[in-house]
Amino acid sequence: MSSQVLNGIAASDGIAIAKSYRLVDPDLSYSKTKITDVEAEVTRLSSALVRAKKAVTQIKANAVKTMGAHEAAVFDAHLEILSDPELIKQIVRLIRDQKMNAEAALTSVTNDYINLFENMADNPYMQGRSSDVKDITKRVMANLLGVTLPNPALIDHEVIIIAHDLTPSDTAQLDRRFVKGFITDVGGRTSHSAIMARTLEIPAVVGVQNATATIKTGDTVIVDGLHGRAVDAPNAKEIQSYQSAAADYAEQRIEWRRLKFAQSLTKDGVSHLITANIGTPDDLQAVIDNGADGIGLFRSEFLYMNTDDWPTEDQQFEAYRSVVAKLSDQPVVVRTMDIGGDKGLPYLQLPNEMNPFMGYRAIRISLTRKDIFRTQLRALIRASAFGNLWIMFPMIATLAEFRQAKQVYLEERQRLIDQGTSVGQIKIGIMVEVPAAAVLADQFAKEVDFMSIGTNDLIGYTMAADRTNERVSYLYQPYNPAILRLIKQVIDACHQEGKVAAMCGEMAGDQIAVPILVGMGLDEFSMSATSILKTRALFRRLDSTKMAELAQKAVEAETNDDVIRLVDETVF
Repeated sequence: MSSQVLNGIAASDGIAIAKSYRLVDPDLSYSKTKITDVEAEVTRLSSALVRAKKAVTQIKANAVKTMGAHEAAVFDAHLEILSDPELIKQIVRLIRDQKMNAEAALTSVTNDYINLFENMADNPYMQGRSSDVKDITKRVMANLLGVTLPNPALIDHEVIIIAHDLTPSDTAQLDRRFVKGFITDVGGRTSHSAIMARTLEIPAVVGVQNATATIKTGDTVIVDGLHGRAVDAPNAKEIQSYQSAAADYAEQRIEWRRLKFAQSLTKDGVSHLITANIGTPDDLQAVIDNGADGIGLFRSEFLYMNTDDWPTEDQQFEAYRSVVAKLSDQPVVVRTMDIGGDKGLPYLQLPNEMNPFMGYRAIRISLTRKDIFRTQLRALIRASAFGNLWIMFPMIATLAEFRQAKQVYLEERQRLIDQGTSVGQIKIGIMVEVPAAAVLADQFAKEVDFMSIGTNDLIGYTMAADRTNERVSYLYQPYNPAILRLIKQVIDACHQEGKVAAMCGEMAGDQIAVPILVGMGLDEFSMSATSILKTRALFRRLDSTKMAELAQKAVEAETNDDVIRLVDETVF
């Protein structure tokens, strides 16, 4: 058998060689039948649901241990679906009224939900719930049919996982001691499987399209997460070549580890901050392990998403305090609640909007629900006494919004001082995600203490392209000169007023973008913790004067691809 190279998307760095483990579902087909004992069939359904809940509860517990509470929170949605009285009532009604067997009734009802969610193209959050319903339907169906689903938790030898896609349930059960990497038919760098691979720090190639059709059980497989390639049944020469490349990469990682306590300096000694993005205090250990210069983005909305009701002031205070106290004098930038778009809350009824990403979300909710906003601000202001805390407001489009938000902050700060509460010095800033804010950066820079560029949304809004939509994803171009000009405009405006210019979107850790951003003079780069040391190492190769020349050429270029070529020729 000759080797075969499969091309996909490099989703998580690294190289691994091992036998394949096909994570493919068993046959879950069934026959639709009329039943005679209705109550026995309802009992059979109830038993299948109970076993499914027990399994998901265990999977969640494992996920908390291996990946942290933030990533494990997805299983709360699975448990909600399994306990949804309306869904269960509909299934039971079909069993009773139509004498339908439980398998057919389950499929009929859950397919309606899946179709409903999948057709919500204007609401990616709800659209994403379809995969949750599919996941739990598969689990309940397996229980009804008496078959066993593949259990990655039972893997006891080194493997490369081959799958069409990896569900949250699958990835939660992966043991890093044995799972050396994975290859999937579908997905992109922002897909769930890609994010999980980076969290687990294992190499991954996604979007291969024909991985499950090509790779057989037990095949030796190479996953090259550096270049987005997989090799099925490699020959001895290919194995030797990739073993050498893997050794080189391992050596490189050891070199990066030596930079844990180093300053983030360019080749010519210019200092920048490399900070980390986190979702909850549980993510803090990875930040410390990777030598971050602070927290550039604390996504506070996850404190809201992991509860059944609004978190209290004291609950929030404890979360913020635990982070700022641990990092002492290092800056901790907390983004106020960014709910809406693809992030909802079960206890907050948001309007049904044609385009929720451009609708009622983030600061727009906070300014109309000031009771919620004031609670969060009070918790933050109290926590500021324990470290170096900065606050930034998301989705700011106008100066009036910023002034309103800052006024609420000032009112609560004064109230706490009047009550004798100890408070620290807090910097107040905005996220630049809306193109209008970037265009008026010179005006904002006069009033804010700092700006942090949220490139994920800024790119999408500027290019009018949803990166999750495969038909227009080609327009999601981070190096497009239009995007680079907006970024430079923000950085220049901040520096003109002596303010800090930061970035907390995906671009901050992008190896093509970093040289350009260094050339533009970006002060702070905030990224996933696992990207910090790699980026610090890249800094040391960059001369800021030469990068300034590169940045000028990049903003004057014509296309996204032109910019990539410029960076490759200049840096790599």
